Amino acid sequence: MKINQKIKKVAFIGMGLINSSLARDLKIKKFYLSSSAYSRRLSTINKIKKLKLVDFASSNIEKIIKEADIIIVGIPVAAYQEVFKKICNNIKPGAIITDVGSVKKEVINSVKKYIPKNIDFVPGHPIAGTENSGPESGFAGLFKNGWCILTPNKNTSKNSVKIIKYMWQLVGMKVDIMDSNYHDEVLAITSHIPHIIAYSIVGTITNLQTTIKKEVIKYAASGFRDFTRIAASDPIMWRDIILYNRQSILKMLNLFKKDLSKLEHAIENNDDKFLLNLFTKTRKIRKEIIK
Repeated sequence: MKINQKIKKVAFIGMGLINSSLARDLKIKKFYLSSSAYSRRLSTINKIKKLKLVDFASSNIEKIIKEADIIIVGIPVAAYQEVFKKICNNIKPGAIITDVGSVKKEVINSVKKYIPKNIDFVPGHPIAGTENSGPESGFAGLFKNGWCILTPNKNTSKNSVKIIKYMWQLVGMKVDIMDSNYHDEVLAITSHIPHIIAYSIVGTITNLQTTIKKEVIKYAASGFRDFTRIAASDPIMWRDIILYNRQSILKMLNLFKKDLSKLEHAIENNDDKFLLNLFTKTRKIRKEIIK
């Protein structure tokens, strides 16, 4: 395949928020001639068919990937090994496998033995999403102006990387190439730990006395709602992400706990200078992020 060559078939394994949004965008952009989608649940397959996201949907994964030029894996990371094991003997020679998972290093290590030598795996992570899941939650334009990180190894064909890079640029993303271990450390602090904190705070609320809990829920301000919105994300997906990236997460959690301890100490000692300095510095960083 060449970067300017028409992709004959794209196969989507899993049709959650990311893959269903990507299917919509790539269909609009006419990136491929035909498409297929795999799900192990009949209810999901029926939704995919009703929404007309692809040309063919089935729970038979071998049929779905048959003759596919590009296979896009969009399932919980704990299921990767089982899926790669199933498809490894049925992939078209010269095809490209990519994925949309939030963890890279452990996933790559768990599946590399199942990837045939004539197949390129270009791991990817589009940094986009909402707290919703399922094929009905996807929408065209989800990826516009976002970042996608690719983590290919040194032996991956440059042409395969170019094709996957072009695919994400076509749907509006900026693309960076990154080492898989470095990716996991960056995402641990920018995505995974914020999710852990959101889940934890909502968990704390559930343990409050019934009367207090009612008032907290009743008077929750927009800031609290915005922050805890991500605690409504798919629990299976996030359980897997946390466990598969536990090394990087624990490293960043340790740094966070040290900073939190300093903040606690400042509050105990009425240290207004420390608090003002911290809030001023973080306010500036927040403005840079939004900018």
